Amino acid sequence: QVLLVESGGGSVQAGGSLRLSCAASGFTLDDYAITWFRQAPGKEREGVAGWSISDGTKYYADSVKGRFTLFRDNVKNTVSLQMNSLRPEDAGVYYCAADESYRVAAGIIRGSLNPIDYGYWGQGTQVTVSS
Repeated sequence: QVLLVESGGGSVQAGGSLRLSCAASGFTLDDYAITWFRQAPGKEREGVAGWSISDGTKYYADSVKGRFTLFRDNVKNTVSLQMNSLRPEDAGVYYCAADESYRVAAGIIRGSLNPIDYGYWGQGTQVTVSS
């Protein structure tokens, strides 16, 4: 059974940092793509950072480029998102999503993160950034 569990959300002031982790069980990450999405109240879910692990491609949305970083812990089978220089507009519920399809991997390569394409989702973790 594929399971994704996020952790690490919380409240910070603008300029602060948080690290979100996505623990995967029931599968190994090598053949999957993992993407972090976020959703603010009243807004659509948007992809902020995606990683096609099988070919190593990482994609960051322009809004987070240079501030957010994806990294992986092979022992713990986790993918984490280090978020620095946080802004109030970064607030929302953050979800990690995974899929093994070629469509998802190809989307990451061309910078298209469509939540509809992802088959596995975590429960989400809240990030609050105060100004």
